[in-house]
Amino acid sequence: MWEVRNEALVVTSLLVILGSILWYKLKVSNGAPPLPPGPISLPIVGYLPFVSPDFHTQLANMAQTYGPIFKFKLGSKLHIVVNTLELAKEVVRDQDEIFSNRDKSVAASVLTKGGQDIAFSDNNANWRKLRKISVHEMLSTKSLLATMSVRHEEVTKTVKNVFGKIGTKVSMRTIAFATETSVLSRTIWERVARDMEKQREELHKLFATIVEDRIKSNLKISQDEGENDFLQILLNHKDEKDGTTLNLHQIQLLLLDIMIAGTETTASTIEWAMASIIENPNIMKKVQDELAEIVGLNNMLEEYHLPKLQYLDATIKETLRLFPTVPFLLPRSPSKTCTVGGYTVPKGCTTLVNVWSIQRDARYWDNPLEFNPDRFLANNKFDFKGTNVLFMPFGSGRRLCPGVPLAEKMLMLTVGSLMHAFDWSFPKDEKHDLKEIWCFAVKKETPLIVIPHQRLPDASLYM
Repeated sequence: MWEVRNEALVVTSLLVILGSILWYKLKVSNGAPPLPPGPISLPIVGYLPFVSPDFHTQLANMAQTYGPIFKFKLGSKLHIVVNTLELAKEVVRDQDEIFSNRDKSVAASVLTKGGQDIAFSDNNANWRKLRKISVHEMLSTKSLLATMSVRHEEVTKTVKNVFGKIGTKVSMRTIAFATETSVLSRTIWERVARDMEKQREELHKLFATIVEDRIKSNLKISQDEGENDFLQILLNHKDEKDGTTLNLHQIQLLLLDIMIAGTETTASTIEWAMASIIENPNIMKKVQDELAEIVGLNNMLEEYHLPKLQYLDATIKETLRLFPTVPFLLPRSPSKTCTVGGYTVPKGCTTLVNVWSIQRDARYWDNPLEFNPDRFLANNKFDFKGTNVLFMPFGSGRRLCPGVPLAEKMLMLTVGSLMHAFDWSFPKDEKHDLKEIWCFAVKKETPLIVIPHQRLPDASLYM
């Protein structure tokens, strides 16, 4: 009898405890929506052991299983992915202010001194100051006009170098990366020409030396005799008293942002564009016919031609639709717990907008896997600024990439010049495909190897 009473007491106690826990959870949740669905994560490592090299396609496939918004953990960090136009609007438009902070990995935090740069800074006074200087001074129409000769000279050098290799195999990846590095290094600091690829591990030390050398140089000359590049624009803010003062760390990090973001992403897009155009002879003919009509076969492409090249513009947009170099954009982090798509998104989690998936979704695009620039000619509602969330390879809202004006010019000028000056073919003994590989940016798995042929009748144009 005593044992029965003890057992009853134990059962009653357990029921009271479980009931108390359930009551507490209900009280704390206060009717809050649940977290999004997602795969089961392992202790400590989370979903990390199951991440594939094709992470961007893996996330798109996971959406087929778990729905348009889902969660997973990498280690202990909660990640939430949105995969549809409607949910993307909630993040980058309806709740843009909440999602305007950045989620920084340990590597990004170390590289940017805790997020003091413009790319990984949270939405705070420092970020607003950096963005104002970047958009209204460094990348303003006036500043880009002042550096137009640099872009012209470096692209001209590229055309000349390719002409010296007529009829032989060339790597488009090497050509694109060298061109972008030269343009950006001269745009940032006119006097310096460095091999940035070899110096990457010591970029902070390199940038510090360059900045210090320029400061010493400025002390020896008058302001009128000084340089007119991005570095000088930033140094002009070093001692400002109007709230736009920049310290040397901030100057170095801004330059670092421009070099890393500008070279890797733009060079990769150039390679994707050239690969897609050359693989489609009808598209290559349309691009070259437009160039012949607007530029003429007795002239080289100049920047003032660019606004008239509508088909080339559509081709660049189609490239960025199919092959956005940053497929999830830079990770966002909500500043407070909120709701997206009927699910709770906790404060501080990593939020990914799967642009790669949205821009290939058959619900929004006809024949989405077909490379067809005509879709952008038929509809002029798309621009590079993410005005229409259906097409936002550079982001949208507050965290739109500030380098869009420069990237647009470089993509158009480089691809246009290579297409206007040369005919292109694939080597007969080389296999060609458009397989992707993800390593932060989506790159072509194998470098594009092609053969250039002289297209313009006057060889002196290449000299």
